[in-house]
Amino acid sequence: MELVVATVDDAVPGIRSLALAHPDGDRLPSFTPGSHLVLDVPAGEGRPRRAANAYSLTGESSDPRHYTISVLRCAPAAEGGSACGGSAWVHGLTVGDRVTATPPRSAFAPIHLATRHLLVGAGIGITPLLSHLRSHVRWGRDAELVYLFRDGHGAHVDELKELGGDRVTFLADRAGLAEDLAVRLADQPLGTHLYTCGPAGFMDAVVDLATELGWPSSRVHLEPFGVAALDPGDPFTVGVAGQVLEVPSGTSLLEALEDAGHVVPNLCRQGVCGECRVDVAPGSSPVLHRDLFLDEETRGAGDCLMACVSRAVPAADGRAHLEVTL
Repeated sequence: MELVVATVDDAVPGIRSLALAHPDGDRLPSFTPGSHLVLDVPAGEGRPRRAANAYSLTGESSDPRHYTISVLRCAPAAEGGSACGGSAWVHGLTVGDRVTATPPRSAFAPIHLATRHLLVGAGIGITPLLSHLRSHVRWGRDAELVYLFRDGHGAHVDELKELGGDRVTFLADRAGLAEDLAVRLADQPLGTHLYTCGPAGFMDAVVDLATELGWPSSRVHLEPFGVAALDPGDPFTVGVAGQVLEVPSGTSLLEALEDAGHVVPNLCRQGVCGECRVDVAPGSSPVLHRDLFLDEETRGAGDCLMACVSRAVPAADGRAHLEVTL
């Protein structure tokens, strides 16, 4: 779909909030709370390839007039990656600019059978949790939110206060969060589900604490931003459709396949969305899975991978080869 930038808000340092509208002013399709919008990021300065970056929707999910997103500006040193290149591009958009997007989609929806919803976010990770809270308030569900952010750098703070009232707790330091969560996680009614979003280290800490306190994994839900900056990896070869292609260090399998003219469905290019899954044939080298999509059982089977981030594991002689089917 094509959308137009209706408003731009830079009130919070380093965070740009956009309202995107239908070019003709029509209402937009409704979406599930926790959904994201995938924007087509064109190639440009610092972006050698076009990319498709996902940004959480923060606004009203039912029959909306606008799709609203908030995007953190990456540090200049990190802007070579696709996610950060997209960040720089979003921060360069102005009112009236046209953007191309795929319709909203979600892998982080609220569990409606839950008796209670505990939302825990940090930094820009508040964005999908805001739409969760908005839905819970609308439908009268039992929910509370804990938000960790640096003073002066919190996104949607006033909106959260107005929307959630005493359901929302704001914290300014990680030590305070650990103390607060230790109490909260140990004293939730049966059937509570935990949802968390933020930097990887933050989410790891939340999940580790929940696990220590006996929370089953089925009641803990994460919305990752994408893989952290990955090392370039070892070179390997790939066999596909009768060809053998070189995949150099620093080049993803997805990029190598695209450069050879193969069409591979993809969206995030960060190991999150699951779109670029390809089958791996028996006899291939072991797969180095670096995605955030596949579960451990699927990884253990060794018969598929995410082409945007996964690689082949070299043998003792340094050779590594995958046979894949598109």
